[in-house]
Amino acid sequence: MTEDDADLARRAGTALAEDSAMVAVAESSTGGLVGSKFTNVPGASRFFERSIVTYSNDAKLDLLNVEIDTLEKTGAVSAEIARQMARGVRENAGTKWGVSTTGIAGPSGGTPEKPVGTVFIGTACFEDGEESVAANRYEFKGDRLENKDQFARQALTDLIEAVESLS
Repeated sequence: MTEDDADLARRAGTALAEDSAMVAVAESSTGGLVGSKFTNVPGASRFFERSIVTYSNDAKLDLLNVEIDTLEKTGAVSAEIARQMARGVRENAGTKWGVSTTGIAGPSGGTPEKPVGTVFIGTACFEDGEESVAANRYEFKGDRLENKDQFARQALTDLIEAVESLS
């Protein structure tokens, strides 16, 4: 049995709150869905700072300080951009944690290298003067709405795993 959205968001929030940590989210392919899942949890203000929807490349450049050279070299759907987005939103918000989503929800836009359903989830953490940033690639099957939901759920899961790994 898989956890429902409320349980996943609550688990992420509990892990963050136990560490007195806040998270900010940079969303491209999920269009605010991760933030929505967080705000469905009563008391989310204890751990959730903000979500920025940076759907366009210009938004990524303007709001998250993503590097144009990286965008041109790798495209918006890449591990490098997911890392830069997570770092950028964390720095922008002044939080300990940053999470990002960048992917191809479909039904079009996929390539053989990056098919529809591909997403990169970035996580960034700043603690004790040190920053750690990571990104993972996933591929899901589904229609656009199913893919977006799976991307958002995976972002919550990656955040839980990252926070718990530091505990």
